[in-house]
Amino acid sequence: MRVLSLFLVLPGLVALGACSSSGEKEPPQIEESVDVLYNQAAKALDDKNYRQATRLFEEVERQHPYSQWATQAQLMAAFASYQDQRYEEAIIALDRFIELHPGNKDIDYAHYLKALSYYDQISDVARDQAMTQEALRALDTLIRRFPDSKYARDAGLKRDLTFDHLAGKEMEIGRYYLRRNQLNAAINRFRVVIENYETTTHTAEALHRLVEAYLTLGLKNEATQVAAVLGHNYPGSKWYKRSYDLLDDQARKQLIDERGYVERTVDTLFKP
Repeated sequence: MRVLSLFLVLPGLVALGACSSSGEKEPPQIEESVDVLYNQAAKALDDKNYRQATRLFEEVERQHPYSQWATQAQLMAAFASYQDQRYEEAIIALDRFIELHPGNKDIDYAHYLKALSYYDQISDVARDQAMTQEALRALDTLIRRFPDSKYARDAGLKRDLTFDHLAGKEMEIGRYYLRRNQLNAAINRFRVVIENYETTTHTAEALHRLVEAYLTLGLKNEATQVAAVLGHNYPGSKWYKRSYDLLDDQARKQLIDERGYVERTVDTLFKP
């Protein structure tokens, strides 16, 4: 995680007492001037005392709601929650910031931090992918609304990884069905990958698994068609070699035939 560029310390930093780390309930916050209170929050954040930092940034807003630092403190409180891996709290705070300050100069960062709060919770492909879907939506929002943001490039990279993760989930389920000979269910999952996640790293395998499923069902022509598409788009892939090895001599001849006897583009596979 890159250092937050929004981390500003006000002039007039005063000597600070040690913060309690015992987990005991904090005493009521004494009313402080905005510069003292903000710097206390900044010091807690610098010391990685994230809960204390969150509380103190929230105090800046509570005690000085009309100061120029109140809005900044809202975002910093969300950042402290994110750093503490209290993602739900961070998301709630960021949604509030986005709703209240849509024209703020750091609004793109708020969207980026919200996306990260979902992205960092993405689990492995064997588990439910609801958080992955939320991350994808949040990243898409940032990229669509702020294409020139300095965070857009990183968001794009993370979006690609998120997209790939969702395709991986479909593949994991498809392979599960295939192993259990539930072929129609498996085919449906592999088709989802090919139709919806064509740009991911899973497409070649999805095509090969379709060849396997079609051959098991005795659908030789369909298997040959898919193998042709696989060979045309991924000629050096191990998945194409495996599919080629599964076919009989006649089907292999069709694959080698370059006169268009078999259509070879992905969009020809699932014509109605």
